[in-house]
Amino acid sequence: MNAMRVFLEEFHAEAGRALVDRERELELALCCLIARGNLLVEDTPGVGKTTLVKTVARLLGLDFKRVQFTNDLLPADILGSQVFDAARQTFSFHRGPIFAQLVLGDELNRASPRTQSAVLQAMDEHEVTIEGHTHPLPEPFFFIGTQNPRDQAGTAPLPESQVDRFLMRIALGDPLRETQRKLLERDTGGGFDIMSLRVLASPDQLLAWQKEADGIHVSGAVSEYILNLLEAAQTRGWMLSPRAGLGLQRAARALAFLRGREHVLPDDVQEVFLPVVIHRLAQFASGSGGEREAAEMGLSLVKSVPVRR
Repeated sequence: MNAMRVFLEEFHAEAGRALVDRERELELALCCLIARGNLLVEDTPGVGKTTLVKTVARLLGLDFKRVQFTNDLLPADILGSQVFDAARQTFSFHRGPIFAQLVLGDELNRASPRTQSAVLQAMDEHEVTIEGHTHPLPEPFFFIGTQNPRDQAGTAPLPESQVDRFLMRIALGDPLRETQRKLLERDTGGGFDIMSLRVLASPDQLLAWQKEADGIHVSGAVSEYILNLLEAAQTRGWMLSPRAGLGLQRAARALAFLRGREHVLPDDVQEVFLPVVIHRLAQFASGSGGEREAAEMGLSLVKSVPVRR
């Protein structure tokens, strides 16, 4: 556990060369990956969504591919396709960019629903099936999607089935004035080279952390607390899937692991609750506030369910 604290210090210090004042978002992203989850990053263009994902991939030593989602992108552009080899008179499978350890689906909601759904199997089962043949994806495998606010022109809402496959959702938000000042002071006109960051871990190390996080103890009281939160949502008509409940427990375990503890506290559950449920609650938002209203709904659940320690 002490080694993890040392790693986190190095992780934030090195990431700080590329990102300014994003410690919270970086920790949540790392928590999501240790919990074996897919991550959704939503915010307006230009606030550093892609930079954050590239930074995490570099620091963890993951094989990284980026797919720019557009309205004319086809599923085969992501998954790959069978290509005829004239010399051999046979078809061979050419892998698409989905065959990487960390895949960034940039501006995911700018593609058509058909193309969006092309990554569903990969997100859930870590494999893809093309023309009747199933191909396993590398391990570890993570899909991180970024999306622009849904009220922007040219966006198509993600289907509920896909939204539920994202373990966590984070938003970067507009930088504060002091953060903006730091960005201006850093600017040299040439941009920052992500490849200049030191690689601090490896895919094998990440797999080992995942197994260690699986062993973090969840007491009966904490399990009851999670169940009470899910039940409180259901009584209000906000159905959270069993996948959401399992994801909440896995995320809480991963956060406890990062904090150097061998057991989960109710505080861990509360800290990851909004990132795990906000995108799932958004479908029940009645007004135009969208994610903002969903955040208020999530906070009301946390406030309404007592913690029995």
